[in-house]
Amino acid sequence: MKLLFDFLPIVLFFATFKYAEGNQEWASAFASEHLGFVLSSGVVGPKEAPVLLATVVVILATIAQVALMLMLRRKIEPMLWVSLVLVVGLGGATVWFHNDTFIKWKPTILYWVFGLILLMSPLIWRKNLLQKLMGDKIILLPAVWNRLNSAWIVFFALMGAINIYIAYNFSTDTWVNFKLFGSLGLMLLFTLAQGMYLHKHMIEPLQPASNPKETP
Repeated sequence: MKLLFDFLPIVLFFATFKYAEGNQEWASAFASEHLGFVLSSGVVGPKEAPVLLATVVVILATIAQVALMLMLRRKIEPMLWVSLVLVVGLGGATVWFHNDTFIKWKPTILYWVFGLILLMSPLIWRKNLLQKLMGDKIILLPAVWNRLNSAWIVFFALMGAINIYIAYNFSTDTWVNFKLFGSLGLMLLFTLAQGMYLHKHMIEPLQPASNPKETP
């Protein structure tokens, strides 16, 4: 359920884009009528309407995520706060300027921000952030924690680069498909590979010795 909740804005972005892309005239009229007051020109063309409507949906969905968690008094992870700032800022720029380049940069900036945090935390705070977050669940040698941290840094760097490469070299439709299926697939594969690696290096916690029964 948590995974579905986390990826719900992306799923809604994908669904809205695909529906609007298949009904471009309707999407253009709907966006112009309901979003004209927040657009620099007031009119949305059929080609740009799908990504603009999808962007508005993902902004509202992300805001709703945060609002719901605040209402339920749940802890909001830093990743969600950063995502909220980026999706509102870059998404708002996409809608205002009719330019999908802004929203296409959002995943890349998000990946690179987290990679930078993982890179700088041992240097600035003298802490391995992954160990701090997961250290109460699994026991690993310090060298393994460091390799794990480096692997996530490289992964985030590559994911950011792949996203922006696809954004600039392929159609918006291809980028939207990659945003849902490609990014999620690569994340799952990397997580599975990480799980196999951790399984080989996990240290079993010491069990307290049981006292032998006293003989009468």
